[in-house]
Amino acid sequence: MPNGPPVVQSFLTMEDVWETYREDLEEVEAHIRRNLDSEVPLINQMAAHIFNGGGKRIRPLLLILCARLCGYTNKEDLLLGSLIEFIHTATLLHDDVLDEADLRRGQQTVRRIWGNQASILVGDYLYSKAMQQIANFHNHSMNEVLSDACRKMAEGEILQLCATNQPLLTEPEYLRIVEYKTGALVAAACKVGAILGGAPPAQQMALYRFGLHLGIAFQLADDRLDYTANGTQLGKTLGQDFMQGMVTLPLLHLLRTATYEERQWIITHLHAPSLDTHILLELTDLMQQYGSLQYTLARSRDYINVALLDLEHFDDSPAKRSLAVVADYMVSRER
Repeated sequence: MPNGPPVVQSFLTMEDVWETYREDLEEVEAHIRRNLDSEVPLINQMAAHIFNGGGKRIRPLLLILCARLCGYTNKEDLLLGSLIEFIHTATLLHDDVLDEADLRRGQQTVRRIWGNQASILVGDYLYSKAMQQIANFHNHSMNEVLSDACRKMAEGEILQLCATNQPLLTEPEYLRIVEYKTGALVAAACKVGAILGGAPPAQQMALYRFGLHLGIAFQLADDRLDYTANGTQLGKTLGQDFMQGMVTLPLLHLLRTATYEERQWIITHLHAPSLDTHILLELTDLMQQYGSLQYTLARSRDYINVALLDLEHFDDSPAKRSLAVVADYMVSRER
């Protein structure tokens, strides 16, 4: 993958993009709340808990930007953005069960308050609700890309489950997990925007690739933040990946570059039933020493630069410049 500066330059900041599309994203939020209309009160209560916890709404924003990039001027992109967020939220509910997570965005997880069974079932409800409404658009291409994304996300979860506590996992194997688990839905959101805008197949695929590489970069940046961020700002426990036996890119790099004795020490603690702060600090010190965190950031930026190449299929526009800013934000964010 190429190194170097981003292909598209922009004087905009992420704050500018949020402000420009603030009203659109507020309407996405309104759609989310209108769609929490189950006859089962507990479903509405649990879903409201996680939606009220906030979130960056990156996927709806990308869908809106890609639709506008392709000339779309109506408002159905806002409803579709809310449905993409339903699908994403369903994955978070399931993830928290699999990871036994107690915090999400700085507040207690749904599973922590209502239990694992309810969390899984509400996640299933949100998936079903989203796909039901997406089917109402009667657009085969849209149905196909989103159903394919849901399949890949499920496969990615299973691949990650199989890779837990596996120090011999290779980088290509890990990147495949990331592509399926995180990249697939971001790619689908971007392509749905292109479909809605009536873009030709070549431009639809360009935006799909753009989203796929963006999603991978986002996850790699998240891998790094799990070891380096301010835990309060990040809204979850630092070092959670390692404590759950998850071998992510910083750890893969460290296992590849550390001495034999250091690798054995890492593997011993990877399999340990508990982990104290002292061990985590030693681990992050090793990552700094061997450049594992810097390597992860560089790989994330590589994917962003590849993603930006696909924007060259489009003429300059405010939407294109905003997409470049969002791409940079994916790796420069600190939470």
